Amino acid sequence: MKLRIILSVLLSGFLFVSHAQMKIGIIGLDTSHSIAFTKFINGADKKEEYKDFQIVAAYPYGSKSIKSSYDRIPGYIEQVKEMGVEIVSSIPELLDKVDCVLLETNDGNLHLEQAYEVFKAGKIMFIDKPIGANLAQAIAIYELSKKYNVPIFSSSALRYVPESQKLRNGELGEVQGVNTYTPGTLEPSHADMAWYGIHGIEALFTVMGTGCVSVNRMSSEGSDVIVGLWDDGRIGTVRAIREGHRPYDGHAFTDKGIVSTGKYQGYEPLLREILNFFTTGIPPVSEKETLEIFTFIEAADESKGAKGKIVSMEETFKKGAKDARKLIRKLK
Repeated sequence: MKLRIILSVLLSGFLFVSHAQMKIGIIGLDTSHSIAFTKFINGADKKEEYKDFQIVAAYPYGSKSIKSSYDRIPGYIEQVKEMGVEIVSSIPELLDKVDCVLLETNDGNLHLEQAYEVFKAGKIMFIDKPIGANLAQAIAIYELSKKYNVPIFSSSALRYVPESQKLRNGELGEVQGVNTYTPGTLEPSHADMAWYGIHGIEALFTVMGTGCVSVNRMSSEGSDVIVGLWDDGRIGTVRAIREGHRPYDGHAFTDKGIVSTGKYQGYEPLLREILNFFTTGIPPVSEKETLEIFTFIEAADESKGAKGKIVSMEETFKKGAKDARKLIRKLK
């Protein structure tokens, strides 16, 4: 009888929490993503599907060294305040007010230390791309996620382009190879493709899946071409463009023909995945896939430094894991 009473109380509590409005906090008002997500969730024309969510607080900082990011912060503070978001002075203050976190800071170098605060508070979290500025930071974040048993996921909005999802699910034929292209603007504080090139790489892995074993890169002032060899013999490429027209797009080669991987269609498909993740606690993108994306990014830098030499993904990951352990020790 006592056991039945305890189970009844626990279940009742779960139902109460699951039907209460979920309070979301933002870390980082130095990116347009923060404004876009707030407009969807808090805006005057809020959709019925978002009624159970509210962004209640934001800690605005945020990049300290990337001018294009920190210059946005004052204006973005005013925009979110107009949508009912409280501005707080620290991450601990934010965490006292929210159930879950959108880590939006544009500078991936800050993600590890900011995520660490969230992990210690036990709050479920989405980390916007890039999850870190390099592979070691990405690995360290996932290691801490497991240590504190806090689910996370990270993704570019390009993952949820409808055509890419159909290709991933096998609806448009068996994928035999993929070429994607993307803006390739560089940020010196990040691994080259972690800043903008990650969009095209995310699209590549969305369609191809995991299994890349080696990478090489040809680089010039205006563009890069990065080639990955998969363990089943398929080849995928990314063109990162810094001059001229720079769209997000690509093509998949399938047994039924050549199919577009699809054009960027905004943030809302990604937001739906984030909110479902906050509700279920189940990451829609695996740790394995995200870390393989960052190994690809790191290997591309290694190949560039070695004048286009083919680089082993396995060896690159081992180096990243070693550096990640050093980063974790520094946090303690």
